[in-house]
Amino acid sequence: MPTPSLPAPVDRALRAANGGDIDGFLAAFADDGAVNDWGREFRGREEIREWSDAEFIGRQVTLEVTAVRAQGATTVVSLQVGGNGYTGPSDFAFTVEGDRIALMRITG
Repeated sequence: MPTPSLPAPVDRALRAANGGDIDGFLAAFADDGAVNDWGREFRGREEIREWSDAEFIGRQVTLEVTAVRAQGATTVVSLQVGGNGYTGPSDFAFTVEGDRIALMRITG
């Protein structure tokens, strides 16, 4: 069974995060997009930037894709996370609407 490809906005967001490009990361999100980090929700680019500066790109995150699977309208990306914060395997569930991310949910 073929592995689903990453939707374009998800690919852009992951590349930006790996490159330390906060503006590129934020541009992948809808204006009212959100990040849900284990139940803590950050909505809109300003809140996402504050979260990312403290816990994601600001911690020099690295993300290596290990698997991609589609679950209805959601794409779940299994990642090996590195950097100066959390490190280890994690799943990120992305809901994309049009050409932007509506929700990035860190699930495990």
